[in-house]
Amino acid sequence: MTNATGDSAGGIFTKVVHAGTKPEPVTGAIMTPIFQTSTYVQEEPAKHKGYDYSRADNPTREAYESALAAIEHASHALAFASGLAAEQALIQTLDPGSRIIVCDDVYGGTGRLFRRLYAKYNLDFQFLDMSDHAAVKTAATPNTKLIWVETPTNPTMKVIDIAAIAKVAKSTGAILVVDNTFASPIFQSPLKMGADVVVHSTTKYIGGHSDMIGGALMTSNQELFEKLKFVQFAAGAVPSPFECFLFLRSIKTLAVRMHQHQKNALAVAEFLASHKRVRKIYFPGHKSHPQHALACEQMSGFSGMMSFDLDGTYQDVVACIKRLKVFALAESLGGVESLINHPEKMTHASVPEELRRKLGIGPTLLRLSVGIEDAADLIADLKQALG
Repeated sequence: MTNATGDSAGGIFTKVVHAGTKPEPVTGAIMTPIFQTSTYVQEEPAKHKGYDYSRADNPTREAYESALAAIEHASHALAFASGLAAEQALIQTLDPGSRIIVCDDVYGGTGRLFRRLYAKYNLDFQFLDMSDHAAVKTAATPNTKLIWVETPTNPTMKVIDIAAIAKVAKSTGAILVVDNTFASPIFQSPLKMGADVVVHSTTKYIGGHSDMIGGALMTSNQELFEKLKFVQFAAGAVPSPFECFLFLRSIKTLAVRMHQHQKNALAVAEFLASHKRVRKIYFPGHKSHPQHALACEQMSGFSGMMSFDLDGTYQDVVACIKRLKVFALAESLGGVESLINHPEKMTHASVPEELRRKLGIGPTLLRLSVGIEDAADLIADLKQALG
């Protein structure tokens, strides 16, 4: 029910506008209606028009999932009530005793999910620096069932070679999952580089307006899709028809928004890189990034995410944050408005302290989600806050 219908629509700007949508047959409405229903009338027992209960399928969700599949060049997509619900569905396809290799610099909620919830079900999670794909090759064994990549990573923006990790996964028969939330489908296509599944927190760039929570999985692996579809149906962590309608609407402006995010981020990165109070910036789109060449190779753009280390103390960081007028201090990312986040105290507080220190997630690290405002206003705000 979720085959991509818009994958042949041409360029990405055309695809995001038209994927998954077609005129409603009864009225000709150009926008997919909100089918706000829990159940459907059946002609006879088990004889219906393709829908019996909205946890299983819903026409609005079906259109949204078709659009998701199209923009990630996938055959199938599944929508979930949150990014972590989508991640849980992947883990629930594994058998006890399975080994999972995870990139060390991963979203704090993902690490918490693996360490605190699923490790106790006899699942072996190993966290590695995947920017060294040789280390992944050494660690992978026949019992490695899943390799979990996030690139660029959160919050230190390491870039992981998807194609290289895909070869490791294929050699051991492991499923390669790539969290593509930071890059978005506009700037990175993991399935084309050998990934088996792409995961998104659609809360972020796909939703784009800081007003919804959602997640998604995209794949062209039929067997895996059927397993994931069963988990979606049986566990029931699905978004409402209204949320699906709003996400589908947001996809239509995704390409336009992403290019503005990137344009602003490039300007902000140049400013921060030259500021005397900034010790280091972490942005794959800047020439100073150690994996800038790899980023240019596997990404067509760089999104609006970056981090930087302030030269000073934690008290200096707090003072700087309090002086900001355009950037808002908040968790999450990918909305049209610019946000600033303190990973150590906020999004990555659940990461073990020893690992935080190893990764460089310390008291002076700040993460920016650069919005779509005027770049000059963003730079002026940072300039006055930095002093």
